[in-house]
Amino acid sequence: MKKFTPYGEPVIFSGRGNRPLAQSICQQLEMELAQADIHDFENENIFVQLHRSVRGHDVFLIQGLGPPVNRNVMELFIFLETLKRSSAGRITAVLPFYAYARSDKKDMPRVPITARLLADLIVTSGADRYITVDLHAGQIQGFFNIPGDELQAYPIISDYLKGLELPNPVIVSADLGFAKKARNLAAKLDAPLAFVEKRRISGQAEALTVIGDVADKNVVLVDELVETAGTITEAVGLLKRSGAASVRIACTHATLVGQAKERLEASGLAEFICTDTVDIPADKRLPNFKILSVAPLLAGVIERTNKAESVGEFVGDTLDL
Repeated sequence: MKKFTPYGEPVIFSGRGNRPLAQSICQQLEMELAQADIHDFENENIFVQLHRSVRGHDVFLIQGLGPPVNRNVMELFIFLETLKRSSAGRITAVLPFYAYARSDKKDMPRVPITARLLADLIVTSGADRYITVDLHAGQIQGFFNIPGDELQAYPIISDYLKGLELPNPVIVSADLGFAKKARNLAAKLDAPLAFVEKRRISGQAEALTVIGDVADKNVVLVDELVETAGTITEAVGLLKRSGAASVRIACTHATLVGQAKERLEASGLAEFICTDTVDIPADKRLPNFKILSVAPLLAGVIERTNKAESVGEFVGDTLDL
């Protein structure tokens, strides 16, 4: 990296939310990950101290907001505050997974819009820009009053699926709200599209019917986020009962909380495909997991942001997904 913006040479820090991804990004950029002390006191307060000066530098803070979510969110705010008070020239919050993204609207009386609150607090804490991957809803970009880039991971997933050369494939959207991205993925793979109809009964989502033909087909069930895996493994069972030859799950974010591992293991999946936007500990992984890295994507965007070059030219048509 030879061409720098007026903000100076880039410096990359990482919180504890997804340090393996941060290290992979630095390897892509042939840079060292800058060091900082991060401590939890006995009263659960978080302390951050940088090992180096960042005065005038272009700083990128990589912080995953997966489990433990609230610790990682608070650590993000404190780290941003530390960078701001250390006179960083520009601070970019790199958030591979954006927590609270499903709380993006008032869909019931007397509830918060927490995704907006989180955006406000990120800006208040000191971020000048943000970079994230596959928001639950595109309008969350409008919650920020700073510039940023929402990147798409599904081109990485589509390239992997193309390489599998599945016979007789069909793309199935796990949620009607995910239909547009599923349709675009199906078009890229030249595969038909089907849907799982879900309804929320007493606060619980339930897979009810399959819209489309999946009989004797190799199904790729796609969604943006898998958390407890309850509803999506219900959908796997429904697809199998509808005659699917095999079922794979493909998602960007996999937090895998609660009984997710046990449910995925019992579901008879051919493969579980996700990215490393959330760090998945070894004890939550199964032999049929395929974890694809978003490090090259994020590294490329970080480099172009630092050089004041077009991100759109780098990602190309991936924004169509």
